[in-house]
Amino acid sequence: MAVAQRSRAKRELLASVAPSDAASMGSAKAPAKANVKAKAASAASVEDLKVSPSSAKPARKGATQGAAAKPKAAKRAARVSPAESGASRPASAAAGASASSTEAPFARATASGQAGDPFSTATQAWSQLLAGKPALPGFDLAKLGEVAGVAELAQAWRPWLGAAANAQSLGTSDFTKGLEPVGQAVGAMGQSLGATLQSLAGLNIPAEQLQSIQQDYLRQAGELWNQALQQPDAVKVSDKRFASPEWSQSPGSAFMASMYLLNARTLQRLADNLTGDDKARQRVRFAVQQWADAASPANFLAFNPEALSKAVSTKGESLTQGLSHLLNDIRQGHMSQTDESVFEVGVNVATTQGSVVFENAYFQLIEYKPLTPQVHEVPFLFVPPCINKYYILDLQPDNSLVRYLLSQGHRVFMVSWVNADDSLAKATWDDYVEHGVTRAIDVTREVTGADQINALGFCVGGTLLATALATLAAQGRKPVRSLTLLTAFLDFVNTGTMDVFVDEAMVRMREMTMGADSPMGGGLLRGNELAATFSFLRANDLVWNYVIGNYLKGELPPAFDLLYWNSDSTNLPGPMYTWYLRNTYLENKLCKPGAVKVCGVPLDMRRLDMPTFIYGSREDHIVPWDSAYASSQVVSGPKTFVLGASGHIAGVINPPEKKKRSHWVSSARTLPATAQAWMETATEQPGSWWPVWSGWLAEQAGKMVPAPKQPGSRQHPVIEAAPGRYVKRKA
Repeated sequence: MAVAQRSRAKRELLASVAPSDAASMGSAKAPAKANVKAKAASAASVEDLKVSPSSAKPARKGATQGAAAKPKAAKRAARVSPAESGASRPASAAAGASASSTEAPFARATASGQAGDPFSTATQAWSQLLAGKPALPGFDLAKLGEVAGVAELAQAWRPWLGAAANAQSLGTSDFTKGLEPVGQAVGAMGQSLGATLQSLAGLNIPAEQLQSIQQDYLRQAGELWNQALQQPDAVKVSDKRFASPEWSQSPGSAFMASMYLLNARTLQRLADNLTGDDKARQRVRFAVQQWADAASPANFLAFNPEALSKAVSTKGESLTQGLSHLLNDIRQGHMSQTDESVFEVGVNVATTQGSVVFENAYFQLIEYKPLTPQVHEVPFLFVPPCINKYYILDLQPDNSLVRYLLSQGHRVFMVSWVNADDSLAKATWDDYVEHGVTRAIDVTREVTGADQINALGFCVGGTLLATALATLAAQGRKPVRSLTLLTAFLDFVNTGTMDVFVDEAMVRMREMTMGADSPMGGGLLRGNELAATFSFLRANDLVWNYVIGNYLKGELPPAFDLLYWNSDSTNLPGPMYTWYLRNTYLENKLCKPGAVKVCGVPLDMRRLDMPTFIYGSREDHIVPWDSAYASSQVVSGPKTFVLGASGHIAGVINPPEKKKRSHWVSSARTLPATAQAWMETATEQPGSWWPVWSGWLAEQAGKMVPAPKQPGSRQHPVIEAAPGRYVKRKA
């Protein structure tokens, strides 16, 4: 039945594309069926040959029968009437040519050492099509427009095919020319995917290490099993996911959790001991970690004794609440990591008093009210990351970096990026540099009357700020006296876990769908996509922890200002995002002099010759601290590096009054070439790094002058009170 359906589908396809060959297809029905049966028999014989040696004889018999099918098919074909035989010759010739043209790329791939690479074959087929050559015998590109439904299909694909869909005749050269970007993209993606698959296929575990891992697993599993049988109450689980008393009170649950942890450790050991391509190994390790985190018995109601106990004690109310939380999260488009009803921007977060003194399509500029009667004469500008809201630097009065700087006698300005919508769908990296950072620097100088300012860039804001300053230096302008980089990349040589997501195929796909060269000329990267990506970098803490608490136990997460900010995601313009991906994470061009142009001038970070303070966080999973340190080898001015404890956010937001964590400083007069060499010269100090930075910044900020009595200026009057409208716009 399946063979008949395939034959009928083939006849219909040929009839729609090349009607002259359709009749011959019907006449060749009998030989086609014989060939299909012969191929099926041959395939069966191949499968038989794959069985164990004990069944080798039946396998040879099957193979012999498969080989005998071809003469039988030939005899049946010989019995066809002369008229039918004559009619079948063109079809047979076409079939032979088709097989030849289809098999030729694989033959050439085999000759070049790339046997069976479907991506190379697909790329070659695209090249033939774009060259105007028929991909299959009997396929007339000029007649494609006559096929029923093609016009409607082209209309549906117009946003994707661009110029090709606009061609008056689908058989003209305009059509193939319009397909060129699509073909190039498919070819690039195919080559990248092919290389990825080859690198994954090349991974292996040395036999000795595999044997050692297997022996350790069997020994530990045996010990755990014996302990569960002889002393079930002694089975203890040392993992915070199973810390509640219900796990230890139930021997079955404790054993299940222990076996899960053993299995997870063993899988991770297997992934860690792989040999082969480094990026492929990293991807396998990440995938194994994600699977292990997701497979925890704590994530499933049936296996979680704590959630089951609460369901019983609340008579099912916890399950009802959990379902309600799930539905609410689906409606709002993201998982609740805190009680978001507790916080409101401008009411109990981002409350430092200030005024918006400038705005354009990209940002609002906030000038904060001084907290001291005198301020340093050199004003200060914050450039936060555009992938988040600025108020991570101004959460609460007791942990606000903005307020701390005001208390140290600085006149402070803040860039508040807009949450991009469709009006910015075509905005580029150059736009954010020119109309964003550069404009903010100029307005700050215009409001204050200062020739130079001090500036800080945080995360992507640091990359944008450094790019803008290098571009201005190339134009002969140096409006910034000192530069501070907080957990920021200039050299993307080590991007940590994020490298798992970035390759040519991924970047090309993004460029095709939302980049400057996409059919629509742009698009938006939605904030929830970025938020989900960053959350899964720490899945146990930022995903599964809330699955258990919110949904299985029906609890509301506690109010936490930092997690409220983390869930307040922002959109990014597609062209800006894809340019950033390609030139930083994929190709690492920003640190290479002249490798890329920004705002029409070659970018050279060596032009950054101002005093620079560089900060990294030791447990940062987004900007690894050695990569933050690498910025010291890119800029050319006097440099200071400080390392803080904790991660990307918690390490930065560490007010001195809390007396938490620690930091490392070095007394070396010059910074070594590597982060490891610097660490050998560093000493750990208790508490926050903020006072170290404040002392350094005071040296760059000039003398004290009376604080301004009014915000803004005649040229830039107050528009509205801080925090402004832009920061309140939701993704």
